Amino acid sequence: MTMNDSLPTSAISSPTPRQLSDRSGVTDAVRAQILATEHWSLLATRSMTWNEVFSRSTMFVTVLSAAVVALALVAQATAFGPGFRLFALLVLPVVLLVGLATVLRLGDANTDDFGLVLGMNRLRHAYLELAPELEPYFVTAHHDDEAGIMRSFGLGYRFSFSRILAGTPTLVGAINVVVTGVLAALIAAAFGAPDAANVTVGVVVALAAAVGHGALAFSSITGTRRAHRPRFPG
Repeated sequence: MTMNDSLPTSAISSPTPRQLSDRSGVTDAVRAQILATEHWSLLATRSMTWNEVFSRSTMFVTVLSAAVVALALVAQATAFGPGFRLFALLVLPVVLLVGLATVLRLGDANTDDFGLVLGMNRLRHAYLELAPELEPYFVTAHHDDEAGIMRSFGLGYRFSFSRILAGTPTLVGAINVVVTGVLAALIAAAFGAPDAANVTVGVVVALAAAVGHGALAFSSITGTRRAHRPRFPG
């Protein structure tokens, strides 16, 4: 769970509305049509969000692959000499910048997706207020608490270390950590540090980058959970 620190206030905190059956002047058919229009709008927005996730991840991998190929060609031409180090110091910051931007956008997309699923759960709750006898046929949830949202993400879905570790933001973050460590080692080498010091600097900086990425993910997840205010808990 890709990462803004919170959902929009309008989407998560407002007074509990009256049930649809308490309102007059609008037929159930019109209510269902309005709800369905909003539902399709959320579905389309969610599809666009995931398309952007895939395109941004692909763009980052493409930039990374191009940089690796370019470094390999320059290494062959310069025998890993000063020219190679200079080229690497120019290319790797660009790769790292794209990687960091990708992690941030994937985090925002995860938060957006959480809000979209939350909204669709609320709409399903409204459908069941209109036709409660349909509840046994719903696979996804109609409550907007955390358990209901996790159910709508998939059967058995829940926050767990394995899911976070296998997520796209984590994989992109792992690549960023490696690139950060290599870049730090190259900078140390450019200042004339011995090989052992270069390795030490690279490892320490990579570990610091890993901690930073982990703190960013944790802050995003906890912030979203803290801001969530269910209207229709199960």
